[in-house]
Amino acid sequence: MRLSEFDYELPPELIAQEPLPERDGSRLLHMLPGRRFEHLLFAALPNLLEPGDVLVLNDTKVFPARLTGARASGGRVELLLLEDCGDARWRVLAKPARKLRAGAQLTFGDGRLVAEVVGADTDRLVVRFEHDGAFADVIDALGTTPLPPYIRSSESEPAIRDRYQTVYATDRGSIAAPTAGLHFTEDVLKRLVERDIDVARLTLHVGYATFEPIRTDIVEEHAMGVEHFHVPRETAELVRAGRTVIAVGTTSVRALESAARIDFSPGWHETDLFITPGFEFRVVSGLVTNFHLPKSSLLMLVSALGGTDRVRAAYGEAVKERYRFYSYGDCMLLPPPRL
Repeated sequence: MRLSEFDYELPPELIAQEPLPERDGSRLLHMLPGRRFEHLLFAALPNLLEPGDVLVLNDTKVFPARLTGARASGGRVELLLLEDCGDARWRVLAKPARKLRAGAQLTFGDGRLVAEVVGADTDRLVVRFEHDGAFADVIDALGTTPLPPYIRSSESEPAIRDRYQTVYATDRGSIAAPTAGLHFTEDVLKRLVERDIDVARLTLHVGYATFEPIRTDIVEEHAMGVEHFHVPRETAELVRAGRTVIAVGTTSVRALESAARIDFSPGWHETDLFITPGFEFRVVSGLVTNFHLPKSSLLMLVSALGGTDRVRAAYGEAVKERYRFYSYGDCMLLPPPRL
């Protein structure tokens, strides 16, 4: 497949820059059989699912993974924390990376946190931190939430930490939110349970692999990076029971389909699963998802489940109807086929 097959034109003004005041006030494009669509609000979701369905959420929690500090020369430096390598070492994306060599000293928060560049791994650096106190507490104090570059938010950091986070986030470890989950409220979750829909959880820590640009013209030549996910025993048992499974977000899809290939063994695992059209889904039959960037692996996953032509038509409909796109934007429901 050609990368160009997953391109589309989006008016810049449709890229959502702020979240809506009410999470469940987002619009929901309901894909019906054929190329028909229903325009609803997200609050209607419980009525679109059936009793006995299993809705799977990714309960990962975003942490303030962006650090801004200074090089020994006095120049500005920015790090995005990607992966804890152990022994106080982290794999990071750095700006300006070309000016950082092994041995470079970096300072953050007036010396409360210092780092030394100790190596390079492809296009990323490895740094070793020194600090007093718990590292998570230091990062909470000095770091900021790494919003996507297409968002120019005027919100304060406390407001961003609240809204760029799902209401059910519990397991800290992501550098980006599983954005389909941002629409859920406690009321929506309560109404799902009242309708006898099982709400299950898993964890996939969203890393660079999820949003890394595809740089190959041939889609199949792209290699996904590794991300870590956890399947609780309760979720594994629900899915093994053969129930209809609707995933909330592409990260939940990748975790579920990866788990299906290891017989849904509970616990922590790694995945580099790259889902494109032609993929054989073993578990997931429905999906709640936001509208994704052109030529992204996320759009390819949605196209694999919903059908490339149908998803392309849905995106065209969303543009025509002035839906809000990307992380703070609206969403769509690909319902499971019903007999």
